[in-house]
Amino acid sequence: MTEPAAPTGTVHWVGAGLSTGSGLAALCEHTDGVRLWHRTAERAAGALDRLGLTGRAEPCAYTLDALTARLAPGDVVVSMLPAPEHAGLLAACVARRAHFACSSYVSDAVLEQVPAATGAGIVVLTEAGLDPGVDHLFAHSLVGRARAAIGDDTAASYRFTSYCGGVPAIPDDFRYRFSWAPLGVLNALRSPARYIEDGAEAVAERPWEATRGHRLDGEDFEVYPNRDSVPFVRQYGLPDAWRPLTFVRGTLRLDGWLRAWDAVFAQVRQGDDAAIAALARELAAAHPTTPDDRDRVVLAVSLEVHPPGARGDAGGEGAAWAGSYLLDLVGDEEESAMARCVSRPLALGVRHILDGSLPPGLSRAAGTAARSEQWLRELTDDGLEFAFREGG
Repeated sequence: MTEPAAPTGTVHWVGAGLSTGSGLAALCEHTDGVRLWHRTAERAAGALDRLGLTGRAEPCAYTLDALTARLAPGDVVVSMLPAPEHAGLLAACVARRAHFACSSYVSDAVLEQVPAATGAGIVVLTEAGLDPGVDHLFAHSLVGRARAAIGDDTAASYRFTSYCGGVPAIPDDFRYRFSWAPLGVLNALRSPARYIEDGAEAVAERPWEATRGHRLDGEDFEVYPNRDSVPFVRQYGLPDAWRPLTFVRGTLRLDGWLRAWDAVFAQVRQGDDAAIAALARELAAAHPTTPDDRDRVVLAVSLEVHPPGARGDAGGEGAAWAGSYLLDLVGDEEESAMARCVSRPLALGVRHILDGSLPPGLSRAAGTAARSEQWLRELTDDGLEFAFREGG
């Protein structure tokens, strides 16, 4: 591996969509080398004006070639583009020895470039938004606390759940407002979910069919599994001596969502790609998000660890350790809750690239319990509020 690429302080923030919020402003407070790339320089300037950042960042017209031409070794590229475009951006970063950051899950196309990126001495920061992102920080923190309390070699069973959702702050009949592209929401519903339930792996071919009630602070929600939860058992560092009774990462919706979406599910069951794309357009037109709407983000992560014979494991007397995090944030006229919760953690991760504290190679958010605790403290200082509770 070559020497790590020394950060220059120049940050190329690519894209100014719904998730670009106050995190960009936070970066401008830490470096004067921010460039915002958008479809045209005029659109970029308009986005900076909307964010109150005129004169604090340079507006640029984005094409991959134009961006590549301005990359220098040690620059940081932040991709707010759709996930399929990350691989091309990362390839340009590897070629120019520029660091890379995004809030999306690691795709195969990104993962296969990690060895070259590591060899080039650059950081590849991924899964550093809300979900994935803050959920990882919460999970690493909970697992670290439980390991300290119980010990890695102590036989135990555990239940872990992580649910996140963007919902309307004022519930509507549809029980939802689209905080990201409707087509993405529908395609996520078409993807099977793998998780652990009752001590065994389970697969929900249609994730919404595994929906159940979930109560948080006296309020009823509905939750269902999504994607593949199982690899995160290892990613979160849960000890081999602990047996998972439940391990689920999934989506949170308002109570009544399952019934309100019954007609949507009927079309998702039967539709091909073209029909689903048409349905997405219909839903976008029927349920538009207006400037007066206020969104709400809820992220709830919990871990209970039980010794043999404890309640939750063959009906014993209680958990050896239990803890949970809850983030519940409503947007305001200045910024949506989703934009704040995605852009603030991502900007924090970029700051850690700039200060040289992230090693070359792949990082999924903070990646360790100790680093997660640090990031959570810093996010609190940045004004992102959440609550930790220990005990049942």
